Amino acid sequence: MVSETEGDASLSGLLCLENETLFKENEEPVDEEDCLQMLFDRETSFGFKKTEPSVFCNYLKYARLEAITWILKARAAFGFRSQTAYLSMLYFDRFLSRNSIDSEKTWAMQLLSVACLSLAAKMEEMEVPALSEFQIEGCNFDTKTIQRMELLVLNTLEWRMSLVTPFAFLHFFITEMCKSSPPDMKVIIHVILFTMKEINVMEHRPSVVAVAAILRALNQRLTRKALECRVNSVSFCGFLEIEDVFTCYNLMQKLELREFNMPETVNLPDLDDSSTSGAVCTKRRRLTK
Repeated sequence: MVSETEGDASLSGLLCLENETLFKENEEPVDEEDCLQMLFDRETSFGFKKTEPSVFCNYLKYARLEAITWILKARAAFGFRSQTAYLSMLYFDRFLSRNSIDSEKTWAMQLLSVACLSLAAKMEEMEVPALSEFQIEGCNFDTKTIQRMELLVLNTLEWRMSLVTPFAFLHFFITEMCKSSPPDMKVIIHVILFTMKEINVMEHRPSVVAVAAILRALNQRLTRKALECRVNSVSFCGFLEIEDVFTCYNLMQKLELREFNMPETVNLPDLDDSSTSGAVCTKRRRLTK
């Protein structure tokens, strides 16, 4: 029988490899345009914005909302970065787009939440808690059970785990669009994380979510024309479709007004702005095929 420590360590050893970085010793950093192009290419390759959107039934909507609520609470408790939570939901939605879970198996949905957050943490965090610490109230999953679900997720997603999140784009877009008055970063993070509650994150390109969240933090009353002018001010903006950005921006507006009633500037001390570093240019533990 494998102990919890040995089991978790062996799985991590098999799956988590040091990511290649865009900066190498004694070399100049990669040009920003090349870095962005790489991100855009990765967006496309992972199939964001499918032509036929997934429609969740009422049961899945409720189970998904519970999963997000737990993931956000666990993120705060463990001190994970915001993109770890978003990445876990990318895994979650991508898994459900390929596999179904029966409505009576609520424990399976909870186990999926745990496995997705654990895998995302192994991708993004320097220190990952033992699997025994990833627990949901009312459930007590042992380490081997979580590991089996992790492997099911990995196989379902074909071991393609290095997905792009909106946080990888924030620094560039903020620099380009907010030269005179930078927006409140905590508001941007809040909008991105809580937008996950209403959308299948695999159906919206991370770059679009990033731009829409920045614009939402800057101005809550942009017309389509005003939004288009803002987007067109960005270098290399050709990859962005205005209609997609406007649709996402309007969704964020409705969510904020209906659910959170947030003013344009709020204090959210539990959301860290360190998560916006962009992340493709830093060393992290990664899962690779």
